[in-house]
Amino acid sequence: MKIEQIFTALGILGNTMSESLSLSIKPIKRNLWTDLEELFGSNGACGGCWCMNWKLRGKAYEEAKGFEARQMHKAIIDSGVVTGLLAYWDGEVVGWVAVEPRKAYEKLAHSRTLKPVDDKEVWSITCFYVAKKFRRKGIAVELIKAAVQHVSHMGGRIVEAYPIDVQKDEPAPFVFTGTASAFRQANFKEVARHAPTRPIFRFEIE
Repeated sequence: MKIEQIFTALGILGNTMSESLSLSIKPIKRNLWTDLEELFGSNGACGGCWCMNWKLRGKAYEEAKGFEARQMHKAIIDSGVVTGLLAYWDGEVVGWVAVEPRKAYEKLAHSRTLKPVDDKEVWSITCFYVAKKFRRKGIAVELIKAAVQHVSHMGGRIVEAYPIDVQKDEPAPFVFTGTASAFRQANFKEVARHAPTRPIFRFEIE
């Protein structure tokens, strides 16, 4: 059974989505790269990041932003690595979530605020991007649920996330790691907090 079929069979779509519309979620593959380009647009989602923010550190990231970051991400996908999932609403690409083993994200390895909780092997949800006109429709929550199913399919057992615990509405670029409320809706639990607004959440797959 293909993973897209698994998502449907497991009923990942929540009550936030209109029954008259169809949301499907697919792992990124080489033939879907143009869909990611369409979603991210000429700015590469935000400031030329192309979702390489967590994979590169400091000067390396600053120098790569833009075309080089795009080429780096494309090369990873071309090699067969699934770096995340794409959401489609009635066939139109509308959202993205990045999810890979924590060790794939170099910046996480050097973060004091998001330092490892323990020595367990975890997969990390690091980034979201939802097309502007489709925000506030529950798509992020469905992407979280789909990411859990993807990790399970890949043999992972712990999914970790690093949302912002927002106290007020924030522009999307400020909450690209997701919001704490979205992860709570997806049944994640807070397991650590080393800064006032930066909790670490986990979901353990049984």
